[in-house]
Amino acid sequence: MASAELVLICGAAFLWVFLILCLLALLMRLLMRVFPGLESTTDPAVVAALSAVLGTVLPGTKVTNIEEKP
Repeated sequence: MASAELVLICGAAFLWVFLILCLLALLMRLLMRVFPGLESTTDPAVVAALSAVLGTVLPGTKVTNIEEKP
């Protein structure tokens, strides 16, 4: 009898934790829609580093545009 109650308590606890995590995920999704992230600005040091690496790997290469893919 005690074993069945333990399984029931563990199952209920698992379901409650799952429900709480689902609610937190929905809250985070709502917050990300209300407060979208800032546009990322390219750091001049990153541009210089990429230019140096590409100039070494592919001589004569000129970096004209850097885009971040989602």
